[in-house]
Amino acid sequence: MPETVVVIHNPVDPRAAADEQDVLTQASQVARALEESGFRVRIMPFDHRVEAYAQELKHLKPLCAFNLVESVDGDGRLIHWACSYLDHLKIPYTGAGADAMFLTSNKVLAKKWMRCSGIPTPAWLMPGDRGRCACPFPGEYIVKALWEEASIGMDETSVVTALSMDELEALVNTRAGRMGHECFAERFIDGREFNLSVLAGVQGPQILPPAEIRFDLPAGKKKIVDYRAKWDEKSPEYQATNRSFDFEPGDATLLEGLKSLALECWQIFELKGYARVDFRVDDEGNPFVLEINANPCISPDSGFVAAAERAGISFRELVTRIVADATGGR
Repeated sequence: MPETVVVIHNPVDPRAAADEQDVLTQASQVARALEESGFRVRIMPFDHRVEAYAQELKHLKPLCAFNLVESVDGDGRLIHWACSYLDHLKIPYTGAGADAMFLTSNKVLAKKWMRCSGIPTPAWLMPGDRGRCACPFPGEYIVKALWEEASIGMDETSVVTALSMDELEALVNTRAGRMGHECFAERFIDGREFNLSVLAGVQGPQILPPAEIRFDLPAGKKKIVDYRAKWDEKSPEYQATNRSFDFEPGDATLLEGLKSLALECWQIFELKGYARVDFRVDDEGNPFVLEINANPCISPDSGFVAAAERAGISFRELVTRIVADATGGR
């Protein structure tokens, strides 16, 4: 009998926005790849509130759960619940464990962890935690949601200039109130942006070909990958924000440094399966880790899948490698 793999994801309202609907695409594509690899597959939207959900998981006795949960009850801060739930049921699952998921989903906590580990990351301010602020003033900052992914709430007004800590904190609080999410401010690095994808393998984590986001925005527009750039295919931001895997020879040293930092992040945060590390590099060539994406998007048009294809790794192989890392190669 073929082994069963359960694909779990956060429930999605049919009226939900494109960033939420995307997980359904991931689930169907992962299920298809698993079936092509000889597994029996069940797609089960995560429902921690219903006792029968746990009973069904136990009854299936899956080889593992392919964890695509991006939020719980619509809240990104609860993303680690699915991991803890599966740990409680003693069901192996793909990707990051509960601790790593919690650490990386809270962007400020991740930055503190990076700073303690010697990983360069931009200075930040979190309202109520001003004693830890090392932000230079006056300065340019980008205000981000603390927990939410997919550039939720980000647009061209997210980049602000502040003359003092008080002014920056007020700007963060105002935006948090408007968005309905906790926010923080991060020093804006007006430079190049890179994504480095990491995939587990028999020989250890493999760094996939680095990608750079090339901005072709009008003069005066801030170079950021905001919500429209990610999700609105008809927007100027989407059209002017392109991924490239082609580099000049002079970038070789920089790229090797980014690869080393990505591996450090993998080890320090004890990541598993797959991950993506996002960087900014300033005009002097100094790299900064913006955030670590444990269990990044793997829809067909995602950056992670594009990097895997660039490395000659099919989607089917990508999925089976993630499962193999979760199950000890079974």
